[in-house]
Amino acid sequence: MPWKDNEGGPWGSKGGASGGPKSNNGGNPWGSTGGGTGGGNFDDIIKNAQNKVKSILPGGKKGFILIAIVVFALWMVSGFYTVGPEEQGVVLRFGKYIETSQPGLNYHLPAPIEKVTVVVVTTTRNIEVGFRKGVDRGGQSLMRNIDDESLMLTGDENIVDVNFVVQWYVGDAADFLFNVRSPERNIKDGAESVMREIMGRTNIEFALSEGREQIRQEGQEMLQEMLDSYNAGVLISSLLMQRVDPPQTVIDDYRDVQRARADKERFINEAEAYANRIVPEARGEASKLIAESEGYKAQVIARADGAAQRFISVYNEYVNAKEVTKKRIYLETMEEVMKNTEKIIIDDASGRGVIPYLPLPELKKRSSSNQSGEVR
Repeated sequence: MPWKDNEGGPWGSKGGASGGPKSNNGGNPWGSTGGGTGGGNFDDIIKNAQNKVKSILPGGKKGFILIAIVVFALWMVSGFYTVGPEEQGVVLRFGKYIETSQPGLNYHLPAPIEKVTVVVVTTTRNIEVGFRKGVDRGGQSLMRNIDDESLMLTGDENIVDVNFVVQWYVGDAADFLFNVRSPERNIKDGAESVMREIMGRTNIEFALSEGREQIRQEGQEMLQEMLDSYNAGVLISSLLMQRVDPPQTVIDDYRDVQRARADKERFINEAEAYANRIVPEARGEASKLIAESEGYKAQVIARADGAAQRFISVYNEYVNAKEVTKKRIYLETMEEVMKNTEKIIIDDASGRGVIPYLPLPELKKRSSSNQSGEVR
């Protein structure tokens, strides 16, 4: 056969180099186990690796110690870390909370002994309840209402659409990380629950008008108390009421009702203003008439009293001197009667035996002119 001359089968000669003596490798098809051209075994590979390491570290054990010291120093230096001015660092030792580090350069035992989680604590974050803000394809901002969150039942069994924003920040980083699994979800659910509770004992008229500020303040306080009971490490900085309106399906009808009520209030106010103006005027006029009547009454009574007293005095004089009193009364009466009439006096002594001439037309003209002058 063609391979008989090899005496080693198809893998070649059992000996060394070509034509050499037979090897003692027992017919190993991988070649000689010696140091010939067939290659070294596994022990040789390990010795070669050791020789290479010794060539790199000529100091022997001292070199290994030096490397260990350098590696340990680098490991210890890796424990330095920096906390920003808006952050807090939470230090964990084998997963257990140890302390909270403040802003600046800090140190912790390197991993895997201790680990630091840095939390931003001063940044104000917003949570929208009842709506979501977004941007359309044209870059314009838009707002989408979430009816499941915004529609709430009031105390007088009406439905109101409420949108508000909760602004919050982290007060305690450790509580924020470990006491609540999903802080933002808890804040959102808590805010919605608090707002529903407040609306459930508030009338719709109060909620839509002057009660918004009171609802906002009360909601913020109740939400903070709830989160404090959870030790959530969250502080509510503000609760902003965005919109409190009736549902969109009935808002037009509701506004008509509101306008009618506003007109009613306006008419009532105008009527009250008119009454407030007319009633005092009428009362003043009545007081004036009463005062004038009282004055007239006093005047008439005084005049009657005076006339009565004069009559009594005249009567007393008449009783004492009848003739004198009669003549005096006669003269006073004639004086009162004759003072406004045109008089012509004729002396009997000088006109005896002569018919007097009386210019009656001239006297009449004079009397008419006097009367017209008095009228003017």
